[in-house]
Amino acid sequence: MADILPAYFIGHGNPMNALQTNPYTQGWSRIGTETPRPLAILAISAHWYVPGTGVTISTSPRTIHDFGGFPKELFQVQYPAPGDLALANRVRELLAPVSVTFDESWGLDHGTWSILKHVYPQADIPVVQLSIDATQPAAFHYEIGKRLAPLRNEQILIIGSGNLVHNLRAYAWGQEAPVPYDWAARFESEARQMLLAADDQPLLNYQKLGKDAQLSIPTPEHFLPLLYIIGSRQTKELTAFPIEGVDGGSISMLTVQVG
Repeated sequence: MADILPAYFIGHGNPMNALQTNPYTQGWSRIGTETPRPLAILAISAHWYVPGTGVTISTSPRTIHDFGGFPKELFQVQYPAPGDLALANRVRELLAPVSVTFDESWGLDHGTWSILKHVYPQADIPVVQLSIDATQPAAFHYEIGKRLAPLRNEQILIIGSGNLVHNLRAYAWGQEAPVPYDWAARFESEARQMLLAADDQPLLNYQKLGKDAQLSIPTPEHFLPLLYIIGSRQTKELTAFPIEGVDGGSISMLTVQVG
């Protein structure tokens, strides 16, 4: 397994993490120093959630500031990593017969660059983004992860960016270090046990996991990137949680590492 890169689902949380030094961003930096240097990165972000499967092909993907109401300093952040047309072509090849659109208009959204700014601050590793098809069920995204698994043997780092628990309506805005809501803590704990046991089927049917799951995943886009990562898991690979924590009571910052 030494030649296989790990894959990561990273809880990205607040875009302001791009500018901050805290336990989460320090953990992202450790990923960059402890992971063998990849040839390129394939990122699946909660914030490219659209009908259809697309992959970026720009040679210089733009830094997308897809948010509002934050300080101007955040809007000035740029992450000028190059693109990688060869990787985009390889993704299309692996996903066939799923139709994959080559996209020149999208770039790197904050689900990708707010993390990578800490993981690889020099922005010198090519990055390609893969969209999440909003029309498809959870099992589809898990299967896409399985099809992408060979990339891990090809020195491609696969990163899913979202949050295992993501309920902004319940977020404790303005409160300093609020404790996690009971339902958020319970669901994260339950999901962690499933992940450690490689018991993926209940996570594919998360809508049936009860009220805690419904509160933790009121909409699917931040949860689905996890399924790409566990789909890429190899037989008997271990799962680890190198970064932990809950922000604002209702946003899990858990990082899930396979391999």
